[in-house]
Amino acid sequence: MSRAGYYRLALVILVLAALELCSRMGWIDPVSFIPPSRMVQGAWTLLRSGDYTGDILLTLGNTAMAVTLAIIGGFAGGVCLFKFPRLRRVLDPLLLSYYAVPIFIIYPILIVIFGLNRWPLVAIGFLFGVVAMAVNTLNGLERVPRVLLRTARALRMGLFDEIRLVTLPSSLPFVFTGIKLTVVYAFIAVVAGEFVLAGAGFGFRIAFAYNNFDNPVMYGLIVLLLAFVITLNALLSMTERRLYKHNRQGAV
Repeated sequence: MSRAGYYRLALVILVLAALELCSRMGWIDPVSFIPPSRMVQGAWTLLRSGDYTGDILLTLGNTAMAVTLAIIGGFAGGVCLFKFPRLRRVLDPLLLSYYAVPIFIIYPILIVIFGLNRWPLVAIGFLFGVVAMAVNTLNGLERVPRVLLRTARALRMGLFDEIRLVTLPSSLPFVFTGIKLTVVYAFIAVVAGEFVLAGAGFGFRIAFAYNNFDNPVMYGLIVLLLAFVITLNALLSMTERRLYKHNRQGAV
């Protein structure tokens, strides 16, 4: 771990210790906030009981489907925008203002289209993530050095080899940033959608516990959700570092 990583870890431990102390001393309202140690204990109890396994798997399944569809659709959209400049000029104003629109307002329309099931939430997650993926893919393709493309054509490199050896490695930082943003946006959209619009799932269970003042369950679910997201981000970062290392070794 780098020195900055140790500092981040120390900062997190310091904040948790301060919250634990303030909670134990009664400086924070115990009705609305419990010590972090009890949150972790609540999370462990939830995992052991298995009562919320179905909701957890439902949320993770919805998010996984939304992320997969958004990555595929966003990558294809980014390639189309790169290949067809006129299409890009038409869609540019819409893409720039896309995240200024509260996408949740179209949830009733999605229910009409897909029915009362999991697919409206998957669609919300997809809509949140797909544009981030498309824009980052487009940015990555635009930053492929022209000299490398001309060299590939001079060497009569096939389309597959050009993509594998030139286009993809050069655009990889932006494409991977798009993937990470897609994961984050899809997670936020699905959990937020469950929080206010669903009858099952991680978000719904957190909202239900909140409305019933069930702090151990509510904070336990929040701890589990944070653990999933932090683990996922760590795996993505590790994969990104390995891909960069592999590309650098291939370039030598």
